[in-house]
Amino acid sequence: MQPHQYVDRRSGAVVDERLFADRVIRFLYSGMREHPGRLFRELVGPRSSALLACLYFDSHLKRSLVGNRSFLKACGVCLEECADAPASLDTPRRVFERRIRYWDCRPLPAEPDAVVSPADARVLVGDLSPGQPLFLKGKLFDLGELLGAGKVTWRRAFREGRAAVFRLTPDRYHYNHTPVAGRVEDIYEVDGLYHSCNPAAVVQAVTPYSKNKRVVTIFQTDVPGGSGVGRVALVEVVALMIGGIEQCYSAERYETPSPVFPGLFVRRGQPKSLYHPGSSTDVLLFEPGRIAFAEDLLWQSQRAGVHSRFSALLGGPRVETDVQVRSLIARPQRRSTT
Repeated sequence: MQPHQYVDRRSGAVVDERLFADRVIRFLYSGMREHPGRLFRELVGPRSSALLACLYFDSHLKRSLVGNRSFLKACGVCLEECADAPASLDTPRRVFERRIRYWDCRPLPAEPDAVVSPADARVLVGDLSPGQPLFLKGKLFDLGELLGAGKVTWRRAFREGRAAVFRLTPDRYHYNHTPVAGRVEDIYEVDGLYHSCNPAAVVQAVTPYSKNKRVVTIFQTDVPGGSGVGRVALVEVVALMIGGIEQCYSAERYETPSPVFPGLFVRRGQPKSLYHPGSSTDVLLFEPGRIAFAEDLLWQSQRAGVHSRFSALLGGPRVETDVQVRSLIARPQRRSTT
């Protein structure tokens, strides 16, 4: 099988991705997913996911490896970015739950109303309207299912809107940051499974992002001090080896983390939540006519000559771009005054 590739936003280079447990994931989803049974359901259930996390991230056999610089470098950890001393990263779990000096190494864009990436991740951007060139709805997720049963108001708000899907790999910084400034209008959990976010699993399974356990947060940005881009939904999707999502909003660096609740005003680019180790996904949803994606993300998403496993599923070139948390992904769509 050809490698899965993405584009590095900063350099423009096409990169081969080393996918976590790729052979196992492809076997699991290509064979067992066609004839799902009890074993498959157990493997993508909470018990198996938690056991895998314990074995991989908390194993005593791995403790001796962690803390040395070669191990951290192999994991892609930039020590200069870390907010805590390297000696404190003494288990794999602590490596992957590390904090960074985002105020120095992940600067916000100058435009105060720019929408920013919620994570260090690989992103696909697109539309929720059938017939549009970057149509995503019904392929990577089902909108109604993604937002949860009975959430008619939110399904109506985001129908025919736009979406961005951010795939976090196990080596990445695992804090989510607020993509916009505004007031939390709603936050709730939707139960589900723990499907892998490996592209092979996403392509083989049916709407995996809307079948996984997830937390949905609705921001209202049309408020004083808000970003002014309407309602924005951030869907935090757990995946293989993710036991849950810790809501821990901090208005200043990582200080005094607090739960996220309706009525809370959040500043743009601040830590909101923490994924526990593994791969995971964020989905951002926007109301129709409120934002325009950054031109480079749109161009890269249709770049020819890049081997993306999403291309066959989505009916044409669909290429992920590697983005940094708090970097610009969209601007308000200016409305005509005529």
